Amino acid sequence: MTLPQVTVQDLAAFIASHADQAPLLLDVREDWELQTARLDLPGATTLHIPMHSLPARHAELPPAQPVLVLCHHGVRSLQCVAWLRQQGHPAVYNIAGGIDAWSCTVDASVPRY
Repeated sequence: MTLPQVTVQDLAAFIASHADQAPLLLDVREDWELQTARLDLPGATTLHIPMHSLPARHAELPPAQPVLVLCHHGVRSLQCVAWLRQQGHPAVYNIAGGIDAWSCTVDASVPRY
């Protein structure tokens, strides 16, 4: 099964295409990573749930709201997308390349680590 992904270059267009229901940016990185580098997307709300806490907290995600999942390089977030889809969340998307790709190709002011 191919999991849905959005490139960092396409995030603004994705958010604009969901203007009727603003996407949720789910950041699954650890606390120290969030303190090191943060991604704030205009038009999206952000929720931080570290990957290890997701099984206990996934009920916090609105069932019909599109969810964009973010990690450092896109590996953990892809695993979270797969798991969330298995739990019945239909509109979850991996941010391919993670915050590192964002820093490299969209906004160099976001620190790399």
